[in-house]
Amino acid sequence: MIEIKNLSKRYGNQLAVDNISFSIKDGEVLGFLGPNGAGKSTTMNILTGYLSATSGSVTISGYDILDNPDEAKRHIGYLPEHPPLYPDMTVNEYLSFMFDLKKAKLPKRPHLDEICRLVRINDVRGRVIKHLSKGYQQRVGIAQALIGNPDVLILDEPTVGLDPKQIIEIRKLITYLGKKHTVILSSHILSEIQAVCERVIIINKGKIIADDQMDNLSKVMSDDNSLTVRVKGPDKSVLQAIKTIPGVANVTLIGKSESGSFEFKIDVNGNSEIRNELFSRLADRNWPILMLKPNELTLEEVFMKLIDGTVDTEQLESFSAEVEKKANPEVDKTSKAALDAVNDILGEQIAQFDNPDDIKTEKEEN
Repeated sequence: MIEIKNLSKRYGNQLAVDNISFSIKDGEVLGFLGPNGAGKSTTMNILTGYLSATSGSVTISGYDILDNPDEAKRHIGYLPEHPPLYPDMTVNEYLSFMFDLKKAKLPKRPHLDEICRLVRINDVRGRVIKHLSKGYQQRVGIAQALIGNPDVLILDEPTVGLDPKQIIEIRKLITYLGKKHTVILSSHILSEIQAVCERVIIINKGKIIADDQMDNLSKVMSDDNSLTVRVKGPDKSVLQAIKTIPGVANVTLIGKSESGSFEFKIDVNGNSEIRNELFSRLADRNWPILMLKPNELTLEEVFMKLIDGTVDTEQLESFSAEVEKKANPEVDKTSKAALDAVNDILGEQIAQFDNPDDIKTEKEEN
């Protein structure tokens, strides 16, 4: 669906995007993350055709964004951080105007009716946009992105400035849209990315430093190979039963939880899978499991470890090699070029906060 190859962008002498490559499959929901000034907004603007690249290529549904901009843009719906609304128009007038501007081929009235129903703005269609709440204005922005039924939706900070109720509603909408569209979501609310996205790309100083499924990313970056379980049963007996499960290295009682239940931390040997046996053993004794979760890093913890340089050298080298392999699978990882790329990333991690404004440009400020 989307193919980015060796993409770079310079602003004068400043390199904002540095030779990045990645692809996005049909129907994938991708979280695109990075600190301010990392090259995130520049990359998204190049994807949508708002900016030209210094070098490299972007292909949308088989159309190069530079060589065939009109065809490529027909497959894209874009919601910038600040929605491109005309505040003195009514919602109906604005959506009708955007339909004509995009030269959409679908039957106009039924198409707009369906979009308004989907994003739940039917009750404000006759109102002037500047009189709408921030949440409704954001919904109108998403509505314009859906005009023409594009294959790809690019959403930049879609929940910024919204209250908790509105954030939950927009998050549900994005989840629904992800069933029928390829979605690229950029947000500083990392819990939102973790809740909605299947895969995450993290960019820093113009380079991709992470690209993986969220679960895999947590496992790779986490040193804690353990589980937390909450069981309703006698604490000492439960602890002893868990200890005897093959693959369990150690069990620690964390403490009492709700009435009659206790939480335990279970350390596992290597990649041993103990969950099936854990369930069977406790079920045989009529001790119900009330909660079971792996003690993996959250996306916020993964993000900060990558950005602030707290990842150890060997771990980051291995992780960076995997990123490079995904972008350029034909490259031999033992080559000098690959090792140089890893060293570059390591150097950037060490220098991350030496001068945090170095990479920022007027285009990149949010």
